[in-house]
Amino acid sequence: MGKSKKARKGTDGTTRTKDTTAGKGNGETAEGPKKIENKRYEKELFGLQVELVKMVEWIKHEGLKVVVIFEGRDAAGKGGVIKRINQHLSPRICRVVALPAPTEREQTQWYFQRYVPHLPAAGEMVLFDRSWYNRAGVERVMGFCTDGEHREFLRTCPEFERMLVRSGIKLIKYWFSVSDEEQEKRFQSRLTQSHKRWKLSPMDLESRRRWVEYSKAKDDMFAHTDIKQAPWYVVDADVKKHARLNCIRHLLSMIPYEDLTPEPISLPKRTDAGAYVRPPITDQTFVPSVYPDA
Repeated sequence: MGKSKKARKGTDGTTRTKDTTAGKGNGETAEGPKKIENKRYEKELFGLQVELVKMVEWIKHEGLKVVVIFEGRDAAGKGGVIKRINQHLSPRICRVVALPAPTEREQTQWYFQRYVPHLPAAGEMVLFDRSWYNRAGVERVMGFCTDGEHREFLRTCPEFERMLVRSGIKLIKYWFSVSDEEQEKRFQSRLTQSHKRWKLSPMDLESRRRWVEYSKAKDDMFAHTDIKQAPWYVVDADVKKHARLNCIRHLLSMIPYEDLTPEPISLPKRTDAGAYVRPPITDQTFVPSVYPDA
């Protein structure tokens, strides 16, 4: 007997199909794809993070300029993967850019102008947590830009990105795709978990209502901006841990690098303090020692 299939509609408009019958060796269960065990996940993640440190040192050594864009639907897990990428990296080499809503002055500027100052210099990597693609998504759907401004963005964005690539910037674009069911689960968890409730803004709630419009906007965006010089890479984000590992591994594959890990270092001996006398402890103000007794 053939396996029972169930179609899932993705929030980005794609239709996914999964097995509803658990099959041996197919990585699927009745509840969805088999999830990686925590112990293996932590091991894999740390190994990839060590490689990220090596890659970033190579970027610094070679004077490379790297821009990585993270886009996708609300609750797709963009912030989680950015956090894991940046966790052990030097903020002087790798920085995250997450711009707020434009000011009145910025609204009168050339659209890409507010993003240009955040582009990398030689030896830097910049991670954009959302980017100029706001105009193709939230601004388009929520009416924050005119139809003419939206059309102009779709026309000029590919040229802007080709210009960045010609200038020597390595531009990598990720779209995080999540199914309707999984997005709904994550929204519900934000309602019940106090440390996540801040993630549900009025804009998020409205985007949930307008998911069809967002899907159409995403399709239109891909049709115009999925270019050879800077293609979109889609990350299946229904399982957060899988998405993080897959995205980081792919990012590492996009930038050929060499291991510049220095040789073991011998720490020099400290000089004799001689007649140095520390000031009294009572002259200093300490943070209250609550732990471990609390």
